Amino acid sequence: MTIRRHLLLGAPALLLRPALAQDWPGRPLRMIIPFPAGATPDLAGRAVATHFAKALGQPCVIENKPGAGGNIGTDAIAKATDEHTIGVSINGPLATAPALFPNLPYDPRKDLVPISLLTRTAQVLVVNPRLPPTDLGGFVTYLKANPGKLSFGSIGSGSGGHLAMVDLMARTGTEMLHVPYRGFPQATVDLLAGRIDAMVIIVAGILPQLRDGSARALAVTAEQRLPTLPDVPTLAEAGIANAASYAWNGLVAPISMPSARIDLLARETAVALNDPATRRGLEAAGFEVAPGTPAAFAALIAAEAARWGALIARLGIKPEA
Repeated sequence: MTIRRHLLLGAPALLLRPALAQDWPGRPLRMIIPFPAGATPDLAGRAVATHFAKALGQPCVIENKPGAGGNIGTDAIAKATDEHTIGVSINGPLATAPALFPNLPYDPRKDLVPISLLTRTAQVLVVNPRLPPTDLGGFVTYLKANPGKLSFGSIGSGSGGHLAMVDLMARTGTEMLHVPYRGFPQATVDLLAGRIDAMVIIVAGILPQLRDGSARALAVTAEQRLPTLPDVPTLAEAGIANAASYAWNGLVAPISMPSARIDLLARETAVALNDPATRRGLEAAGFEVAPGTPAAFAALIAAEAARWGALIARLGIKPEA
């Protein structure tokens, strides 16, 4: 289990860095990002890659490898054997994919080693403003009065928005029709047009529509209210306890990457993301900058896998054909 090796990385390890880390990288790094350019993981990854090039003395070349919700690119990271490949992935491929895909070509627990969380962002439950409910309590009441008559969109079974909505329905005893999309833009268009009724989406993806009134926010999935949506209650404030969730992304490497290099990359990731200009840019785009230790990132992945894996198994959630 890769968590064990990271728990050995403490302050003494930082002070006694082996010579191996000092001599590496000897050639350009490759950073695989399993999503298109401009996607959230891409933005965070490029900020870190720019710093790596300066701090480590070698270029860090981005390779966008999208497909299958991030599983294709994440598999490529796991299969790399050149000791100069790293990558950025998200909660789906790293935490929930094993519960959804019995034949997943990689095992994130055995084939990947966590380096650092990069960013996370809360999601928001939004509805078409033509619906009568103006708060979460009213929405739940409305759903109970109209079982199965309303629909919600997501970017696919097992995605963060889908699981958050399914979790909400399970907790409240409500029912809606799930409509999967290839991406948030089309889902947002259909929400605004009234072709679907609701959606759980990252805040940055819907903020302009919330501000101009073309979509209505009922609750955020964060632990605390968000500065960008100060009037929108959290799920806990709206009566749904212990349901906070985030979309997150982080830096990983193939399991063969030596621990000294993982340590080095984690340290430099923190330096990169704590740069004031980088932090301001990511926060302005709606993301919470959250670098940490390899052990902390490994613990997050394990906790997310346990939480959402149990929900997937209990409700029998399957990916779309």
